Amino acid sequence: MKISKCNRWLQLLSVAVIIVGHICGAVVRAGDWPNYRGPNYDGISNETNWHANWGDAGPQVLWRASVGIGSSSVVIADGRAFTMGNHGEQEEQQVDTVYCFDADTGETLWKHTYKCPSLPKYYEGGTLSTPTVDGNVVYTFSKMGDLFCLQVDSGKVVWEKQLYRDLGFELPTWHFSSAPLILDDKLILNLGSACTAFNKKTGEVIWENGKDICGYCTPVPAKLDGHECVVFCGADSIMSVRISDGKLLWRYPFFNKHKATAADMIVVGSDVFASCGYGRGCTKIRIADGQATSIFDTTVMRNQHTCSVYWQGNIYGFDEQTLKCISFKDGSERWSEKGMGKGAIAMCADGRMLIMSDRSELVIASATSAAMETIARFQVLPRAMCRTTPVLSNSRIYVRNADGDLACLDVQ
Repeated sequence: MKISKCNRWLQLLSVAVIIVGHICGAVVRAGDWPNYRGPNYDGISNETNWHANWGDAGPQVLWRASVGIGSSSVVIADGRAFTMGNHGEQEEQQVDTVYCFDADTGETLWKHTYKCPSLPKYYEGGTLSTPTVDGNVVYTFSKMGDLFCLQVDSGKVVWEKQLYRDLGFELPTWHFSSAPLILDDKLILNLGSACTAFNKKTGEVIWENGKDICGYCTPVPAKLDGHECVVFCGADSIMSVRISDGKLLWRYPFFNKHKATAADMIVVGSDVFASCGYGRGCTKIRIADGQATSIFDTTVMRNQHTCSVYWQGNIYGFDEQTLKCISFKDGSERWSEKGMGKGAIAMCADGRMLIMSDRSELVIASATSAAMETIARFQVLPRAMCRTTPVLSNSRIYVRNADGDLACLDVQ
């Protein structure tokens, strides 16, 4: 009798959990990667139980897909994988497509398509921003300012906004590229003079700081100088604004001739690291009492397209066409390694680096301050330009190049 009552209680509890799950939205798994650069916004996966001893045959490919032109990364939540790409030969016929795949099989669960030009300008063109999953919805942002909130299970539009034509936000040279950042009830974009926040449920503007040209990186949440804030680079400055009301807290000049800083800021304690290409280099500033003070400024690290990663006191990233490790303390170079072009880098919690060369080759290496120690290297996609960071999620690596070749690799 006691066993029967216990079983009945467990059944009721299971039903309650299912009901709560439906009310609150999609289930978040421990290894999910629901937004650009992962749940901690730092490009580091918490997973360590995966292998890179592939042998001559390379890693096992679970599935492949063709998703169109672009640099959008992949995000994974509750058994679904999302990304974006652009299709069409003539500009007037070109469209963006948001893809939702079954993460296990690669089956296309749904697609959402809308008109958007590819607009190649010294690069292949296509989509730039990465989707963001939040519970039972996914947010996407096009290079022309189309902001969508879509249901994760069907792709149905919950709400949409046009931020360039309808709301008047000015386009930068290479168009909008910020990924949506979800914090509490707000959706925050590197948009306008110093970020803009929208109500994530309705799309209505909560606060803004002007509609002038924005930067290209995605805002990073942080607590600095006692403020809950986001840190980002605009057209010509590193800035921080308060999350609650958008108040500009401080500004530090940082620019290049193209006003193009694509790499996200790295925040460690009270220090902020920024890097950009076109000869500018990198800087570390310290925030205290509402002021930003320079700690170092050097050309040792020039991130042109992708972000560096902070790991155990060092910065790992691409200085133009050279992978480097530099000291976070003083910016001094630890080591450098050529042969991967202007690649992209991510990391996992045991210090293994996941690197994509700019010709779509996957490299696994140990992150140490002494030297790069290559573990595995394989041409996982057709040789084409790759600016997209690989993603490690639930013992799978997702890779994608600018031509739209996408692969899911099983490394369990």
